[in-house]
Amino acid sequence: MKADHATVARLLKTARGQIDGILRMIDEDRYCIDISTQIQASAAVLRKANNEVIRAHIRHCVSDSLRSDNEADREQKIDELIAVLEKAQVSIK
Repeated sequence: MKADHATVARLLKTARGQIDGILRMIDEDRYCIDISTQIQASAAVLRKANNEVIRAHIRHCVSDSLRSDNEADREQKIDELIAVLEKAQVSIK
């Protein structure tokens, strides 16, 4: 992984702590909106961690591939990136 390990690890540990807190809220039968708010906060931290990983991937892996003479590798990196970005688009139905 080319992303800053310390930054990504800190964000993921923060999300883990938030999720543990949400589980306690559920066990305590807390107000639904309060639980939802905390779930959204956790999701935001996970998105931020993912953005760090994707940003590093683009700056290193994709950039290196685009400069190479290997057309198949370039196409693969572009297709991978498109697939990840498509998966990131989640909505409530």
